[in-house]
Amino acid sequence: MTLKKRIIMVLVALSHIATAQIGVILPGLQQRFEWRNQAKRFEILDNKFMITAGKGTDMFRDPGVSYNTDNAPKILTTVTGDFVASAAVSHGFINKWDGGALVLLQDSFNWVKFCFEKDYLGKNRIVSVVTREVSDDCNSAYINGSRVYLKMARKGKVVTLYYSEDRLNWTLVRHVQLAWDKDLKFGFLAQSPTGESCTATFEDLYFEYKTINDPYLGQ
Repeated sequence: MTLKKRIIMVLVALSHIATAQIGVILPGLQQRFEWRNQAKRFEILDNKFMITAGKGTDMFRDPGVSYNTDNAPKILTTVTGDFVASAAVSHGFINKWDGGALVLLQDSFNWVKFCFEKDYLGKNRIVSVVTREVSDDCNSAYINGSRVYLKMARKGKVVTLYYSEDRLNWTLVRHVQLAWDKDLKFGFLAQSPTGESCTATFEDLYFEYKTINDPYLGQ
């Protein structure tokens, strides 16, 4: 190994250590985020950031209990109380189940993943997964494009999920009660369960501690 390669490896390692210690501030947000499962690549550009997930990465606890994995790279921050969060999510839709997602979790057995993924039919699909020890798998709207807005709102024990193609008109996807009584982790995830990699782009980020009045309108 050349001296130059050794120096690069040391700098990369030091960068990962520094990130773990002080956290990452994402474009337009104030919170510090930390990694759970390191990304293959991570990049921040202006008002967006990209997470590249490596081969065979996923977050799913199969209802048939035949497939349980939680190795998808996700960048998370602690949240308390009611909030509303949204982001535009896009990626290349190359491999089956490639996706970018918003995620909310209490622990590895209790979480919500709200994903824009390439589904089993090859379509660009809104998919939500609610996990209470075992995951469900709710395939929703087909999107005729590679970019969509996803929104997540928490009000007490209730979490509501929405999508929009213009950031103005939101469609309700899930409205579910989760009896979680601890501080939660919110963040962003990329996955590539069957492919070599997937780079998900997140932009137009929004997060605010507030309570929605009408869950059907998301306001």
